[in-house]
Amino acid sequence: MLEEGQECEFSQRRNRADGFDEEAIAQLLCTPGQDFARTAVGRRVRIMRTSMTTLTQIWMTLLLSNVLPSDHNSDLPLLKCQLVYAILTWMSVHVAQLIADAIYLFAGMPSTRHPLDPDKSNRALGFPALITGLCQSFEVPVTPSKVIQPPITRAFIEKYCTPRQA
Repeated sequence: MLEEGQECEFSQRRNRADGFDEEAIAQLLCTPGQDFARTAVGRRVRIMRTSMTTLTQIWMTLLLSNVLPSDHNSDLPLLKCQLVYAILTWMSVHVAQLIADAIYLFAGMPSTRHPLDPDKSNRALGFPALITGLCQSFEVPVTPSKVIQPPITRAFIEKYCTPRQA
């Protein structure tokens, strides 16, 4: 348990100048022979789902569905790779703070309009399961327009998180 003002190991490492070893992250999160996708100048930016181990894909799905929502899950940006690496190497992670920060950022984002239909927003809904659950607990009628992702079961893992054979 963290005391007031105390940072978890993940935050401490992220805030250090030497931070995370990207080579170690790639070795742990990627299947053999795979690496980060890189920019034109060679900077590591993300790991594509097709380059991830099954365990990395499972953690990515859990994190992007429940902790740090994203409107897509085909890749894991560098900062989220660092989080998965921290989890898999048993660093302490203040998950409640990550969620609170994500909600704060999401709530403060200006709304953007869809480029083809200005009546629609171009932003994904953050924390749909949390919002739906809160509404239901306060007896607000809920008719979800989007199906909430199913639980991560063995069948889910075999279907969505197993590396594809080339």
